[in-house]
Amino acid sequence: MMPGDTIRPIAPADDAAMAAIIRTVMPEFGASGQGFAINDPEVDWMSRAYSEPRHAYFVFERGGVVLGGAGVAPLAGGDGDVCELRKMYFLPEARGLGAGATMMTRCLDAARAAGFAQCYLETLRGMDAAMRLYERSGFRRIDGPMGATGHGGCNTFYLRDL
Repeated sequence: MMPGDTIRPIAPADDAAMAAIIRTVMPEFGASGQGFAINDPEVDWMSRAYSEPRHAYFVFERGGVVLGGAGVAPLAGGDGDVCELRKMYFLPEARGLGAGATMMTRCLDAARAAGFAQCYLETLRGMDAAMRLYERSGFRRIDGPMGATGHGGCNTFYLRDL
């Protein structure tokens, strides 16, 4: 990250930017159609969705422009001590800057502060840089999905103790 880059909690004014980022990045990795977050109605009102208890969403901003984000929330249909790392997407110009690692630390800190014991995530084969970040951050691959995320298109699963 460079001086002036910031990671901060999402605000209502960021909703349109994050929706556009998610809808731009997902098809880049073949994630379109049913079973992917691109069709999740929460994409259009992220600030409201993540204002609930034990939810947090952060945006990465450079020069006043939102270039990515990520969050944590309780794992739907899962054990109450497991959260899910959700909607971690960055535009190409934000990749390779260390923003992902810094964002990951911020999200995992928020998860611990909310009382979670483990963090789960789902992704797609082919998202190699993201998977390297997950593994460097202490996530380990698991055999199958947990909870009821509704993201049936995902095919790679990770879990991390907090």
